Amino acid sequence: MARITINGKPCEFTGAPSILEVALANGLEIPHYCWHEGLSVVASCRICLAEVWAPNPRSGELEPIPRLLPTCQTPCGDGQVVRTDSPKAIANQKAVMEYLLINHPLDCPICDQAGECYLQDYSYEYGRGESRFEEAKIKQPKKDVGPHIYLYSDRCIMCSRCVRFTREVTGTAELCVVGRGSSEQIDLFPGKALDNELSGNVADICPVGALLDKDFLFTQRVWLLTKTPSIDGLTASGDNISIEHNQGRIYRVKPRRNLSVNKWWISDEVRYGWKFIHSDQRLTEPRRLQYGEQVGTNFSAAYDEIDERLAAAREAGAKVAALVSPMLSCEEAYLMARWVRAACGEQSRPIIGVGPVPVNGEDRTFPPGASPADRNAFTIRAEKAPNARGVRRVLKGLNGTEAFEFAKWLEAIKDAEVVLLTGNYPSEWVTKDLAKALSRKCIFLIDTLPNDLTGKANVLLPGATWAEKSGTFENANGLLQAFEQAIPPVEGSRSEGQIFADLLARRAASTNGHGAPRYNAAAVREEMAASLGLMEFIRDVQAPAAGSFIESDMELVEL
Repeated sequence: MARITINGKPCEFTGAPSILEVALANGLEIPHYCWHEGLSVVASCRICLAEVWAPNPRSGELEPIPRLLPTCQTPCGDGQVVRTDSPKAIANQKAVMEYLLINHPLDCPICDQAGECYLQDYSYEYGRGESRFEEAKIKQPKKDVGPHIYLYSDRCIMCSRCVRFTREVTGTAELCVVGRGSSEQIDLFPGKALDNELSGNVADICPVGALLDKDFLFTQRVWLLTKTPSIDGLTASGDNISIEHNQGRIYRVKPRRNLSVNKWWISDEVRYGWKFIHSDQRLTEPRRLQYGEQVGTNFSAAYDEIDERLAAAREAGAKVAALVSPMLSCEEAYLMARWVRAACGEQSRPIIGVGPVPVNGEDRTFPPGASPADRNAFTIRAEKAPNARGVRRVLKGLNGTEAFEFAKWLEAIKDAEVVLLTGNYPSEWVTKDLAKALSRKCIFLIDTLPNDLTGKANVLLPGATWAEKSGTFENANGLLQAFEQAIPPVEGSRSEGQIFADLLARRAASTNGHGAPRYNAAAVREEMAASLGLMEFIRDVQAPAAGSFIESDMELVEL
């Protein structure tokens, strides 16, 4: 295998990667601004220049290349020796930093990028430490470039990442470079706004505080945020995301790099679609129907009524139906179906189906015209449910046959007297056909937001969103991915996994006397593998990489 030595460390490589790529893959830092793994290479920022020695093709002896080379653009060669810490390379780094900071405003205390800014970090690590510039700084305007993004032009270092993103990834080309020299700046193409479906990604790839997310602007300091790895809980994409939160409240959602799923990006739908989690309309209290009116109750009393109603139905030989939402995790679907079957008894088989799967238009792949199989292609899924396939997989493993799809389930429950439903959709999901099919039936509903059924349910239990629990989703490509709980459930609610763990424990308590265990997604996966033979939940589930969870490192002292 070919080998290159970077700052004294031997690094092996295959193919023809750039020096910068090999360095980063081996844990060696080389400063860079304009280079991004998912974009074309322009080598314009010049801070990654290094001294390179290469073997003479005739004699084989190492000879210095007489000029500094951009490591982002220079391919590795076997036997090369690279130094980014030599006097010549260090002098270049200090010069580049000095040029970038000449007109840069000193507004780090109020900049949202502070704490995760390349310019801050590199100024400390590679800069001069003082400024020799005494003239007045050139001022550039602040621009509202789209519904989600502000452009602070005076902070821009002209790396052109954003321009290349709109040309090479979205194919919309809203951003361009105008002017020359000291008046050069990023601007909108005349008559256009930065309003594509991936526009929020330009704030992620901006290495400084030039492009900022309006939604996060002046809301929280980044060093106060805890970062929890998660999976897109709104669509079938299975995009890898980080939920960034503080004191039980989410402040932003950002993409996690996964080249086999979402590459480096997420859609604006996923980035901003979590707001319902903190909605004032969230259900926060169990309720039951009493003399035709719903009254508040507690979980224990609600469980009692559910058990009593199902026991009566079982003794009377009445049919029972259950609708498992595709918004639930695989583990929750398993516990729900297992409990329903146990509650109905061996004499009766409940009618179990998969809830409605919303679809909006068709899948869209970026850049336009690319195949979803292309290396850098990114696809937005039309299917707006994160786990329809996972729910079907679990129900088939438990029942031995395919579960009813929603339309057929509606036909099958005509004679059912008791129906258990789970919702957890971010928007209205109760169709007219469903409301009609449930008239005059006993309804047990677990949901997160009000809808046409929440006021009619005999027992209503408040559930939790995907950000408030852990579990596993199966995306549109059949990939099983685990996600972690980011924030605690809103006060007064419980995750569906915990609700069904409680109900199962109540049935078992009469024989073993034990109380309800705390819901644990990993333990449920092991149980699914052991009891149903679904070994893929042990073998194939992709978990977040070690170190993905980042806790706030800021110690707060009460004054």
